[in-house]
Amino acid sequence: QVQLVESAACPVHPGASLSLTCAASGLPFSSYAMRWYRQVPGKERALVPVITSTVGTTDYADSVKRRFTISRDNAKNAVYLQMNSLKPEDTDVYYCKADLPPFGSWGQGTQVTVSS
Repeated sequence: QVQLVESAACPVHPGASLSLTCAASGLPFSSYAMRWYRQVPGKERALVPVITSTVGTTDYADSVKRRFTISRDNAKNAVYLQMNSLKPEDTDVYYCKADLPPFGSWGQGTQVTVSS
């Protein structure tokens, strides 16, 4: 059974940094693209960054370029999201996703709150 578990995050002030971890189990982790998504309640999931498989290519939404960094450690079955210079508009529920066919596999989500 595939499981993706995102780490919890404490509320932070604007300008602060946070690091999220997604721990994966039950899948050949290095074989699949891993992604982080963000969702505002009541809205469709909006893509944040993506990193693909072992090739290590990345793609980021314009709103997080130069502030967020995604990385993965295939030996630890983990994908990370480093978020710097956080803004109140980054407040959201962040989800980890593995690109398993046919529809992917999602974590439960973790709340990120940026507020003064």
